[in-house]
Amino acid sequence: MSTYGIILFHTTSAVLRAEKILLRQGLAVKVVPTPREFSTDCGIALRLDWSRTASAQALLKSAKIEIAGIHKME
Repeated sequence: MSTYGIILFHTTSAVLRAEKILLRQGLAVKVVPTPREFSTDCGIALRLDWSRTASAQALLKSAKIEIAGIHKME
């Protein structure tokens, strides 16, 4: 079983901007429906390998994209 991270955002446009930035930096991310156990403003989220979440968070912070939360999933 693999461990991955789910990055939540407040808006769909933030998800799409974040995806573009992270892909451009070589991070493998995928747009997925927000898991039901998480309540967010937006119905989609980004999924990536858990070991890459700190890198993703730093890149998004430097790009001034607000994250609503990051959750570890198995």
